[in-house]
Amino acid sequence: MEKGNNKKFYRLHWLWNIIRHGLIFQGIRNKLALLGVDFMPYFWTLEGDDTILCPEVKGDTPGFSITHFSEEDVKNAQSLIGGSYDKDLSSYIKEGQICVGIKDSEAIVAFMFIKRDFYLFRGKTFKFDRHEAYLHSMYTFEAYRGRRIAPYLRYHCYQVCKELNLTRVYSISEYFNKSSKKFKKKLKAKHTKLYLSIVLFKRYKKTILLKRYV
Repeated sequence: MEKGNNKKFYRLHWLWNIIRHGLIFQGIRNKLALLGVDFMPYFWTLEGDDTILCPEVKGDTPGFSITHFSEEDVKNAQSLIGGSYDKDLSSYIKEGQICVGIKDSEAIVAFMFIKRDFYLFRGKTFKFDRHEAYLHSMYTFEAYRGRRIAPYLRYHCYQVCKELNLTRVYSISEYFNKSSKKFKKKLKAKHTKLYLSIVLFKRYKKTILLKRYV
């Protein structure tokens, strides 16, 4: 294939992947957000369906263990991720959140957080009763990606929530994030509400309820 045709082929392949994965509107939203005009539709989603089975992980897992990460574990995870990650994980632990993670012997595989009491998202506060919580900030390290780690961790996080008598666990799914919606569908998560979040130039914040599903 000639060089010019080769470049054209890869451009078309790139465009097709964006279309196929539903990322066009997500990309447009991200570009507008950089200009200070940030419109984000998102689902408030209920997770933890009792009928789902434990997902299988690809590859051998003899050293895998599910554990509550300590503050030291979280600090270690933060240092391993690097500077491009914009979340202060230690602050989550200090305010009482629970970090559920996977280790491969001593190596950190993945982690996520359980937030109780309330969750603040883009200016809107979601308040929880004593049986409710919010799941967020799931991260899988590069060496373990592609092995179905995310649903495996999610399932075990549900079990931890049950042990804590947290019978209703929520998360947020961006409307235009096709991959996230597909992932949640496999876990039998249910959309309960559709919101539109508006943030203008990082000053004006407004959240509008567009639809209720249950």
